[in-house]
Amino acid sequence: MKLLEERIRKDGLVKEGNVLKVDSFLNHQMDVALFSEMGQEFKRLFKDHKINKILTIEASGIGIACVVAQSFNVPVVFAKKAQSINLDGEVYTSKVESFTKKRVYDILVSKKYLGPEDHVLIIDDFLANGCAVLGLLDLINDAGATVEGVGIAIEKGFQQGGRLIRERGIHLESLAIVESMDASTGEITFREQ
Repeated sequence: MKLLEERIRKDGLVKEGNVLKVDSFLNHQMDVALFSEMGQEFKRLFKDHKINKILTIEASGIGIACVVAQSFNVPVVFAKKAQSINLDGEVYTSKVESFTKKRVYDILVSKKYLGPEDHVLIIDDFLANGCAVLGLLDLINDAGATVEGVGIAIEKGFQQGGRLIRERGIHLESLAIVESMDASTGEITFREQ
């Protein structure tokens, strides 16, 4: 998606350790007009899939997931990273390691909101090593639900996540795939799609 690639080039910052900082428009402050364009593009890319739920993980994926869900006219379920008093009843759980926070989380989804009748599209802001998506896939599998696909705003193509998901035969669409980043120059190159 050229619009997203242009925005990453304009406002993204490359930091040491393969970190791409896009918090001015994607995952801290959100550009809702850009999100709307991304939601329409995900609708186009997954239009032939029977989707009745969008699944993401808190917190950065929620904004994009909500806009995508609006395009499909379906609800969003997000996996929580901590047990709370509001999360009652039985839950599905999985473990996820955060690339940027360098810690492992237990993620949880209530069994009330994910079940065998669901056809799920996973939406997230980033795909690096694939840990978050793999954890969400575990939850879907535990629920007996059907994975319809994975939609990612920005994939780091030089890390293993995309390959791991594609090797499972899952329909993965990334709106921008970063092929390389250079922290010393700030240069970002994208994979042709």
